Amino acid sequence: MVQIDAFDIFAFVVLAVLVAAIVVVIVVVGSLPGKIARSRSHPQASAIAAAGWISLVTLGALWPIAFVWAYWNPRPAESPSDGGAAS
Repeated sequence: MVQIDAFDIFAFVVLAVLVAAIVVVIVVVGSLPGKIARSRSHPQASAIAAAGWISLVTLGALWPIAFVWAYWNPRPAESPSDGGAAS
């Protein structure tokens, strides 16, 4: 028969807290590019948020791209009536 004492209970509590903290950090990091893009009113905020979440599946490969994309300000589309656009 296995005896469970106070140290075993303490170890399980510490393990549970660590697992919960890791899950919280993963969720915050995954949602960060999307939150930044929405706060900056980026026109592609939903795509940036999706890239942030997909990066969790790819072990963070897309996260730097999504993070930079969230800060990248796209140029407004030039209309043909601008006239002064040099090509």
